[in-house]
Parts: sequence; C-alpha cells; structure tokens
Amino acid sequence: MTDLDARKQIFQRDGFVTIEQFATGPDFDELTNEVARYIRDVVPTLSEADAFYQDRERPETLKQLQQMERDPFFDAHRSNPQWIELAQHFLGEEVVAMGPEWFNKPPATPHATPPHQDNYYFNLKPANVLTIWMALEKTDEENGCLRYLPGSHTDGVRPHQPTQTLGFSQGVSDYTSQEAAREVPVEMGPGDVVIHHGNAVHSAHANRSTTRHRPAFAMVLKGVSCRRDEEGFARYMAAAEAQRKAMNR
Repeated sequence: MTDLDARKQIFQRDGFVTIEQFATGPDFDELTNEVARYIRDVVPTLSEADAFYQDRERPETLKQLQQMERDPFFDAHRSNPQWIELAQHFLGEEVVAMGPEWFNKPPATPHATPPHQDNYYFNLKPANVLTIWMALEKTDEENGCLRYLPGSHTDGVRPHQPTQTLGFSQGVSDYTSQEAAREVPVEMGPGDVVIHHGNAVHSAHANRSTTRHRPAFAMVLKGVSCRRDEEGFARYMAAAEAQRKAMNR
C-alpha cells in the first residue's frame, strides 16, 4: 500500500486527511505570488459579492475571495495535474474543478466559522466531492485553524440555519456540545493541504493572534457523476437572499 492509499483510507474513514508539503519550492512560490498579485491588482475592482471584508474601509481585513477563475492564472489552475490527480485518486472517478477561492482570518478576527458542510451549499448527489484546502502561512489553534468532526461525512447533509458570520454563512442547526468536544484541530504549515469530503462537518475558531493572518487557498473538485439537486439548491439560495436582506436592513 502506498502512502497515498493509506491517506485515502483515512479520508474514507474520517472525512478528512492532511498531506504535508503538498506544494513546495517554485510551485508554492508561484501560487503565493499570483495570490498577492490578484489581491493587489484585481481585488480593488471586484464587487462586494466576490470580495468580503470585515471592514471595506480597511483593505487588511480582506476575508474571502470567490470566483477567482475569472483570472487567467486561476482559471488555468483548475487543470493543475497535481490537484486533479489527487482528487481523482480519492474520489475514484474523473473530476471537474470548481472555482478557486481564497480564505483569510485577519488578526484579532472576532467571529468563529460555524460548523457546516460544504455540500449544503453545493447540493450535489451523489456527494462525491471534496475540497483541497492549502495553508499559505502557518495555521494553528491561535490563528483559527480548521477543525473537523471525524466521521461526520457519513451522516448526509444536516439541517443548517443562517449565522452572523460574514459571507452569508450557514451553520449546522443541531450541532451539540458533545460533537464540539470531539472536534479535531488541524494545524498546518505553508504548503500543507487538508482534503475534506463535501459532507464533512468542519469549523474554525476566531483568530486570537493580534499579528498573524490565516490565509489559505482552496479548490473544490467534484466527480463527474455528481448532479445538483435543484430543489435543494433553490432552498439554499432563498435562505441566503433572505439573510442578505436582513443584514442590509
């Protein structure tokens, strides 16, 4: 059994697994440089729907970027063979990459990321979908590393409800204190990745550091067998729109 096969078994059991130093040297440098270029040159032109800030008057509070595939570099990254081959090995079929995203927790970010499942947003059936989430800097419990509930990917998509977290985030509505106590924090170094199943419940605490950001680059990859549940997706979109209107009152 190869190391990758062993990690696939962990992924199938727990719903998540890490790979250290997935990107190193020139490959990692190119990605971080392109992210910096995108933030410097492209982000100032984006709408509020694609660039989320804690405070738009303070550029250093940039929190999340969506639809980065509109940029030629990140569009091409959707075909990156290293990412594609990893996803295909874990999902067992050909895959299609969705849009890359960038996530950050600026220093002293007061809001935690609530426990949630990505497939609540995607509404894909079968749920043969995963996220590859790469740390761009050191990620630990102080600055808000990801946390996972082992085995939660086997329970299907759970009920969610709106939260006050920036980005119209939804959280698992029946999450218990016993489940919270079982969460596993995943600390990572630059270039490490965590791969998680679309139904894996995950969260992140607030960034308690007063000096360190928690930037990450991620991409969702789905098996070609996946189809979107249009009724479920419509319910999610209606909930998100209601939340947006409530927040803008």
